[in-house]
Amino acid sequence: MSLIPRPSTPARLLSPGAAKLPRWVLLAVGLLYIFAGLLFRDPWKSDDVIGLATMLTALNQGSPISLWLPQVGSLAYAENGPLVTWVGLSFIKLFSPIFSWFTSDINAVILASRLPNLLWFGLLTYFFWYGTYHLARSPEAQPLPLPFGGEPPASAYGRMVADAALLLLLATVGILWRMHESSSVPAMIAFQAWAYYCLGRVVERPLAACLGLGLALGCALLTRGFVGGIPIFLGSVAVFIWHPLLRRQLQWLLLSVLIAALLFVAWWWPARDLSLFWTQTWLEWNTQSFAWPHWATGIKSLRDLSWFLWPTWPLALIGLWNWRRWHQALHIVLPTSLLASAFVCLFFYQDPFEPEFALLAVPSAALAAFALPTLRRGVINTLDWFAVMCFSLTAAAVWLGWVAQQTGWPPKIAQSIARQTEGFDNSISALAVLVALVGSCAWVSLVIWRTRRHPPALWRGTVLSAGGLLATWLLLVTLWLPTLDYARSYRGVSAELAQALAQHQRTNECVRGSQVALGQRASFYVFDEIDLQFDQRCTLVVEQLDRKLYLQGLLPISDTDQELWLGRRGGDRHEMFRLVRRPAKP
Repeated sequence: MSLIPRPSTPARLLSPGAAKLPRWVLLAVGLLYIFAGLLFRDPWKSDDVIGLATMLTALNQGSPISLWLPQVGSLAYAENGPLVTWVGLSFIKLFSPIFSWFTSDINAVILASRLPNLLWFGLLTYFFWYGTYHLARSPEAQPLPLPFGGEPPASAYGRMVADAALLLLLATVGILWRMHESSSVPAMIAFQAWAYYCLGRVVERPLAACLGLGLALGCALLTRGFVGGIPIFLGSVAVFIWHPLLRRQLQWLLLSVLIAALLFVAWWWPARDLSLFWTQTWLEWNTQSFAWPHWATGIKSLRDLSWFLWPTWPLALIGLWNWRRWHQALHIVLPTSLLASAFVCLFFYQDPFEPEFALLAVPSAALAAFALPTLRRGVINTLDWFAVMCFSLTAAAVWLGWVAQQTGWPPKIAQSIARQTEGFDNSISALAVLVALVGSCAWVSLVIWRTRRHPPALWRGTVLSAGGLLATWLLLVTLWLPTLDYARSYRGVSAELAQALAQHQRTNECVRGSQVALGQRASFYVFDEIDLQFDQRCTLVVEQLDRKLYLQGLLPISDTDQELWLGRRGGDRHEMFRLVRRPAKP
């Protein structure tokens, strides 16, 4: 036995502080979080509609290439792996025929394509909650024993920390929208949570945990390639090297890596036979996504992370500092390793943004939860009041903007909204307003509960943060969803283009795109199955133009070309589209 005295734990908590959060509250928050804004809206550019386009391409074409290698129509979408496309395609085949009884075929497909988000969210919440629960029950994570007792039992303390961690994750601003889109991001966060859970269980159940870790790593590779798999892999290696017990059991990590490699090769080997071009492009994109660090990229990432990881990152930093003397305890080693690996990788990405930031959300929320028992009561109360003021202001701003849109007052705000929604047929949905009022009243009730009752439970502040963000999100998706759909959806302009093609396209005449971005190309395919090809012999050409340059007369049409159609999204001041017919090339 070591003669070096064990450092005193920084956690201080009495039994009332670990009071049980009612399960119905956690369930209601989770269901409201994932369902609000998930259904009854169009897919928006870019990642949301691109993910759906790969599923629809596999559904419509049914060829081995489109099933095994993600495609957007004729475009080889050689960036992400096929796993999200496979799952989305399965849900579309299963549920879109049922939904088509109640709505149009395209709306039924869009609705079915959103159901995998329920799967990803379920995996995320399950693995993250239980992973944090087991870490918090460990002896190193327990609060300081009191001379006359009164500290909570390990199970109650673990449950409290896990509840707080999950609520903090749901309160993370940056992942809120991303969890509702048909892209690789929700799946990546779920697989990282799976790895987090398995790494926390290696000491107790090494074989089962490492099998799960290998599957999580393999699924991450099949979802987002090296960009998604490397941060989780590096974090896993850091956990095994850093933690004293796991350092002597590296064979389990090797088993996990072997399982992940077998899963990847099982997809990659047939993929090379199907399309060498696709696999070479995939390798090129994955390798070119990394670059040597540059100070400008690092500063931009730090700036964006300050809002993306709010409100967890300040608490995570406090947790790292307060638990610094316990730096080899698994409840600190595990989230710190995953956080550090994802953070360091940001500086080696060519252009990091939200999909790359998303892998910091889970470990940051875990560290933030372990920081709560180390904070003084005054600090916790200050954070609670900040959450009340912040989210009350955001909710009031959403209401003010909606009132300005409906009434024209305040005039400056109304004019700004009108410029960005030019041509929008404004209307009021009584049901949407009622739901928004109920959500606002629920937020006010939550604030009153916090200020009048002064609950001793340590999760009270996390409920405020999660409740405030959900209230604001609920207001956005009820009061503003039609406006957002109008401003961000390409359904209208795609229908106009489809009508123009129906009038002017000749038999066996193909259509190609010129300077059409990937998100717009995917939107045209999703809404009207317009497949913009790359064959230079196509005489019909869809061009994406800069509207300002067009209005200035700087994008004239050639004398040999014939302009057939001109259109744009309502309120979009930057882009427009033109359909022209060009002479056939000899």
